[in-house]
Amino acid sequence: MTAAPESSTWNLLTQELQHLIKREATTCSPRESIREAAQRMQAASTSSILLVEDGVLWGIVTDRDMRNRVVASGLSVDEPVGDIATRQVLTLPHHTPVYEAFITMARHNIHHIPVVKDQQPLGIITATGLSERFSTSPVFLARDIYKQTEVQGIAAITARVLPLVRSLVESGASAYSVGHIVTSITDAVTIRLLQLAEQTLGDAPVPFVWVAAGSQARMEQTAKSDQDNCMIIDDAFDEALHGDYFKRLATFVCDGLDACGYVYCPGEMMAMTDSWRLPLRDWQALFTKWIEQPEPKALMYTSVFFDLRAIAGDTSLLQTLRAQILNKAQHNGIFLSHLVRNAMQHRPPIGWLGQLQTERGQDGRKTVDLKHRGLVTIVDLARVYALATGVDAVNTHDRLEAVANHGAVSGRSAHDLRDAL
Repeated sequence: MTAAPESSTWNLLTQELQHLIKREATTCSPRESIREAAQRMQAASTSSILLVEDGVLWGIVTDRDMRNRVVASGLSVDEPVGDIATRQVLTLPHHTPVYEAFITMARHNIHHIPVVKDQQPLGIITATGLSERFSTSPVFLARDIYKQTEVQGIAAITARVLPLVRSLVESGASAYSVGHIVTSITDAVTIRLLQLAEQTLGDAPVPFVWVAAGSQARMEQTAKSDQDNCMIIDDAFDEALHGDYFKRLATFVCDGLDACGYVYCPGEMMAMTDSWRLPLRDWQALFTKWIEQPEPKALMYTSVFFDLRAIAGDTSLLQTLRAQILNKAQHNGIFLSHLVRNAMQHRPPIGWLGQLQTERGQDGRKTVDLKHRGLVTIVDLARVYALATGVDAVNTHDRLEAVANHGAVSGRSAHDLRDAL
């Protein structure tokens, strides 16, 4: 898996799913019989069939459903096929990159995903089909992560991330694509650690969502990143009843991330820190204070916690918080002006004659800090533009593209910033 993939293989991985669909999905009405559905699947030589009602996807039936829900249960094949269908169908938009389909299948342990465009099914992507085509793909790292039962096993896989990044770069992958692939692996590690923790501790007593912050939230991670994360807990949370459970859960995951190479955040901005493991109401109060009282410390926190993305759990908790953040920030000019001033403190390493300004590293060599003298300014500006226009995107490239469409910045300026990034 550490060998450099062929450029053509990588190009396929970043292609949109619609380009992999060679034939229309086999469909039927949920009112047709199980026998009729099976006959259609046989005629089409397919392992699944989509149930469509009034042009809208209603459900899905697979070979496994036929085996487990019909044959093994002794169900009559004259019954409506809708009776054995999976109704909550996970779908992916037609423009989704192929690698995201890999990650989604591994995360949810599913083997068929309908691809839709304007709510209409275009076809079905299967795990078998993808595996046959991309058996040497680097995204199989994520699949292997979900198979691990111990932290040590996960750590052995994440040790391959650095050579993976090298191979992706050598194959011509863009920084945007590399960031998404590398971060998807971090997401897989986080989710698997949460699953292992819950196997030991039991199910959570109240709903919660594990949230990535900083570069993981933006899907801009590189091979060496520290961890930034937090936890939003439902307001039914009671410290006396539930506090110990969530502290142990967060500590297990953060310790596991550190063991896998995602070192502890130097500023302790992690869910294992009591300050960043809070019920929704406390998060709402905290963001309100940061926005209404933009002191230097508050501005420091915004560079991390204004970039948030749900990794696992009740995502509605983050959606509620994000809606509040965008609404309050967009209408607070004083706060936005402070963010702009803070962003402009980071200057590109260019002298007055246009030469690169270097700094002495610890080993005495002249260096250029690309993160703090280059990337940070672009990331900060994109965040300001997004907050000012109410754009919900988190990735810096996506934010710049979205704010340009909103007219908040010229298309040329957005293009130049994306190119520099």
